[in-house]
Amino acid sequence: MTKTIAFSLVVAASLGLAACSQSETNEAVNDSYNMANDVENAADNTMEAAGNALDNMANGMDNMTNNAM
Repeated sequence: MTKTIAFSLVVAASLGLAACSQSETNEAVNDSYNMANDVENAADNTMEAAGNALDNMANGMDNMTNNAM
């Protein structure tokens, strides 16, 4: 009888830990996904800014050329 109760408690505790671990795993996966998404957005913003800077430089060169004529 005591072994059965002890075994039941061990199973219940194991299931509780497994559920807790799954939740923590899901949170870690979500955090990783969010971090990767943030990095991707930062890279996109950086490339957009670089493209805008090149466009501005080209427009400036065009303006200088037009003014020189």
